[in-house]
Amino acid sequence: MSSGRNKQITEYKLAKELFTRGRDILLDPKSQQMKNYIQHGTTTVFEHCVSVAKFSLLMAHYLEKTLRIKCDRDSLVRAALLHDYFLYDWHDKTVPGHNIHGFTHPRTACINADRDFGLNEVEKDIISKHMFPLTFFPPRYRESVLVTLADKWCALCETFKVDVSSYIIYRVNCRIEMAENGLEQEGAAEQAF
Repeated sequence: MSSGRNKQITEYKLAKELFTRGRDILLDPKSQQMKNYIQHGTTTVFEHCVSVAKFSLLMAHYLEKTLRIKCDRDSLVRAALLHDYFLYDWHDKTVPGHNIHGFTHPRTACINADRDFGLNEVEKDIISKHMFPLTFFPPRYRESVLVTLADKWCALCETFKVDVSSYIIYRVNCRIEMAENGLEQEGAAEQAF
């Protein structure tokens, strides 16, 4: 008989938790706009944000299970999904400020996310400081540090075309499609997911 400490988190469980905690954001047509913009390599901004949410949750799970350090998982997932909610093509040289995007997009993403989804203080900190040290002030909360680290890891993997999140992106997109088609009724979504 295994104890709770030895239980492993699976991609399936991460995808389910990510969708449950970020459902309102993932299903919102405004966040779906992130699928129209490329982030790193061939990865869309939406895919990047899902990947960052996945690795942030994975680190939170590790902290909680091994070190008994609690995290606000709702804020963690919401902010990870919105950390790059800037809604423009930063590769487009005609976009004002595209050459300093790394320094300015956290503020833009935070303003957009707060306007469209309403953010708490932890979520604002996560989004506005995820580019530290390019942002002047360091992250204030452990959740902010987790998203900052996950963002760097995912950006590196995406830039070098290392697939670390295709399964969870697939699962999240399946859940979005099911919800949009009205298939998320008692048990139907659970059986398919």
